[in-house]
Amino acid sequence: MKYYFENDGYCVCCDKNVKFIATNSWYRDNYICSNCKSIPRERALMYLIEKFYPNYNLLDIHESSPCKRGASLKLQNKCPNYIASQYYGESDKGKIINGYRNENLESQTFKDESFDLVITQDVMEHIFNPQSAFSEIARTLKPGGAHIFTVPLINKERTTECWAKLDDNNNIIFLKEKEYHGNPINPKGSPVTFHYGYDIVDLIYKSSGMVTQIFTIDNIDLGIRAEYIDVLISRKI
Repeated sequence: MKYYFENDGYCVCCDKNVKFIATNSWYRDNYICSNCKSIPRERALMYLIEKFYPNYNLLDIHESSPCKRGASLKLQNKCPNYIASQYYGESDKGKIINGYRNENLESQTFKDESFDLVITQDVMEHIFNPQSAFSEIARTLKPGGAHIFTVPLINKERTTECWAKLDDNNNIIFLKEKEYHGNPINPKGSPVTFHYGYDIVDLIYKSSGMVTQIFTIDNIDLGIRAEYIDVLISRKI
C-alpha cells in the first residue's frame, strides 16, 4: 500500500496556510509544503532565523550552496544584503558565475567581519577540511554574528567519523561506504565526507572559537517533523 500522510499547517518559508504532504515515510526529504515545496529542515532553519534574528531582512547574509526553494528563496527575496555562493573550483574565486559568487568555504575571498549571518544547509558534511571551513566562517562573521546551519547528526552520541578524504592528487578516497548527496550545481552530487555526532560542537569551538547550540524542533503544525533536522547556531563572541 502506498504511503500517504497530510496535515494542515503554516509554512514559515512561504508564510502561507498550506497542506504538508508526505508520500514516503522518510519525512526528511519527502514531507513537502504544498505551496513552496520546502522540506522540514528548511522550515526548521527559517523558524530559528526568525525567532533569534527577527530583523534578518536588514542583515548582511552569506549563504553557501543554496537551493532555489524554501528558506534560501525567502532569504534571497527578503534580504537586500544577501549574497549566495557556490563552489565552481579554485579558478576565478570571488567571481560571479551563473548568478553566484564562486567561493570555497575552506578558503574564502570575503573580507574579515563581512556578515551578520552565514547560512549553510546540509553543506558541512561535504567539506573535506571542516576545521578550515569553520575558521573561515568565523573570520567572515562580524562580532556577535552567527553561523546558522543544518547538518545531519547521524552519529548522535557516537564520535564523528571521517567518511572520505582527498589524496595528494585531490582524488576522493572513501574510507567507508561510498555515499553521495544531491548538489544544486552538479548532477553527480557531492561526496559525504563526515558522519557527525554531537561532538561537532567541540570541533567548531577548537577550530573557530565559536560556541554552538543544537536545536531539535518537532512541530507538526509548522511542518517541522522528520529525521536528522537539527539546526545548529554557532555564535562569534
